[in-house]
Amino acid sequence: MRTFVLTILLLLGAASACVHAQVNKRYFVWVGRDMVMENRYREAIETLNILLRADPEAYEGYFWRGIAKYNLDDLLGAERDFTITLAKNPVYTMAYQFRALTRSRMGNYDDAMKDFQEAIDLRPDYPAPYYSRGVANILTQKYAEAVADFDMYLRFNSRDADGYANRGMAYLNLRDTTAAYADFERAIRTNREYPRGYLERGALYMAQQRYDEALADFDRAVACDTTYTAAYFNRALAHYQKHQLREALADFDKVLELDPTSSVTYFNRALLRTEVGDYNRALEDYDNVALYSPGNVMVYYNRAGLYAQLGDFQAAKADYDRAIERYPDFANAYLGRAAVRFMLRDTKGAEADRRTAERKIAEYRSRLTESGGESSYADTARRFDRLLSFETNLSEASLRNAVAGSEQIALRPLYKFTLRNTQEPLFGLQSVYNTYGLEELLASLGNDKVAFSCTDTDLPADELLRQQAAADTGSRPETDWKTHFLNSITQLLLKQYTNAMTAASAAIALEPQNPYLYLNRSAIQAEMTDFISSMDSEYSHLSLESDRSARMREASRTYNYDEAIADLNKAAKLAPELPQIYYNRGNLLALSGRFPEAFADYSQAIRLDPLFAEAYFNRGLVQIYMKDTRKGLLDISKAGELGVSEAYTVLKLYGGGADPSATHDETE
Repeated sequence: MRTFVLTILLLLGAASACVHAQVNKRYFVWVGRDMVMENRYREAIETLNILLRADPEAYEGYFWRGIAKYNLDDLLGAERDFTITLAKNPVYTMAYQFRALTRSRMGNYDDAMKDFQEAIDLRPDYPAPYYSRGVANILTQKYAEAVADFDMYLRFNSRDADGYANRGMAYLNLRDTTAAYADFERAIRTNREYPRGYLERGALYMAQQRYDEALADFDRAVACDTTYTAAYFNRALAHYQKHQLREALADFDKVLELDPTSSVTYFNRALLRTEVGDYNRALEDYDNVALYSPGNVMVYYNRAGLYAQLGDFQAAKADYDRAIERYPDFANAYLGRAAVRFMLRDTKGAEADRRTAERKIAEYRSRLTESGGESSYADTARRFDRLLSFETNLSEASLRNAVAGSEQIALRPLYKFTLRNTQEPLFGLQSVYNTYGLEELLASLGNDKVAFSCTDTDLPADELLRQQAAADTGSRPETDWKTHFLNSITQLLLKQYTNAMTAASAAIALEPQNPYLYLNRSAIQAEMTDFISSMDSEYSHLSLESDRSARMREASRTYNYDEAIADLNKAAKLAPELPQIYYNRGNLLALSGRFPEAFADYSQAIRLDPLFAEAYFNRGLVQIYMKDTRKGLLDISKAGELGVSEAYTVLKLYGGGADPSATHDETE
């Protein structure tokens, strides 16, 4: 069918090319626009390409092609087409409007705001830019500005329930609950079949503990839209507050029928099933939480408690082990494992866990006294069995494992010395990496498994133990720095951090002018820091409402890598042209929350090695995190070109995003 349509268009164009050229161009624009309106975006792009090849000055062709790309999540391509449109027609208001929307979706709010202002300056009576800028102001937490924008929008479009609901959200974030309530009321009066108005007013009732009124609103929201998961979820919480557990379970069941991957719903249903004594099905729910949010510590902690309650102490211990592995400062998990070990007649292990828990609690209280810090998993006074709100995302969401939303996108790891059966070629310019004698160093160690890489070891655990035994019984004397260097590598792989640090320091004491030794010790120190660092916040919060203002509200987590960075500073003095030093330091600065400095170090690594794929990738992630998404994606695209396969996952992810004005795409 598509081929048939394009053939007809071509024939029509050819038949009257000489006499009606302008009419045919307008016809192509009309057909492309019609295809966009019918959601036939790929066909629209093909059709508009024909027009633009014939007439490169047809600015409307670029505009509608940009709309098609926007809806296909090709945001960089859309932005480029809108920019070309404006270069050819600087007063085309809708191009500013949609370029602003595109830039908002890419996180480039500064430039988006400039475009919204241009659109408003050109057409002060045109309502769409006020609406879209209002949403962008909510996303950037400029709530007073958002209220002003929705005031203007509603002057022109006073019958739009969505405008009132968004202004109500802005008022709510300004803690003006009276104005928020009034706007949610207006949204409902404006459109009695608009489910979000009831949802937002119901959530406000919930916060005020007016559960009967909240239930009535959630009932109306569900009646308006039987697929509205947020309404079912919130109604379940309201039922729970009224101790109507059967009804709450039924609503959680409905949410999971509509969205079988909702981790927070499985988590809440598991808690509720545990409360009613349905332990086996609660275990099934925890299994699903572990499947969809494997990095979350609470699933293992709660499931361990349930196993212990059922008398399966081995399974309980395994889950406590997993919880402690993910967060070594989780005092409650040590206490739980101590109880389980006592039941397994491991009194020595139980006592060790009890002492560890007491130490963690004392350290936590000391930090709390000194800094007034947030509560953490070392706080035994906290409860971990409360139902969570719909805005809770169970996945970890720090830069180390999720730069965007709930997707697991990690920085490419540090370069360090490791052991591998399969030697992988280094990315980048080999001559750069060999400047400071890397090949000679590896050859001199007498172990062909030693590699300098940012990938993990591929040796099984028993082989690592054999490698450690060989290092312990090696023929080199203790005065040979290479003995200590090899020992530091195997100890790190076995996660014996103290031993690894001791060995690395001994090697440096014997060979203080070798930059690779400082780089190696820095990597050990960084990994040890990761292991012992406490978690600053339990969850990131993700708004999952169906409105256009859904976004990640992250609580950034930072770490103290000062000692590891100090070793890299020493290495840089000894080997100022070695790009991995700046790459590794960039990683540690990024994980410390020092993003501009991290960007500078990645840039230096790229200057020294223009083919350094991982440096492009990580610099791209840092730029995305700093909201310079366009440049970040360009860097990630370059990383993919150079061989980092994860780059395409990121590009695909960032092609999407919340559309801040999907139903307000008015055209001129």
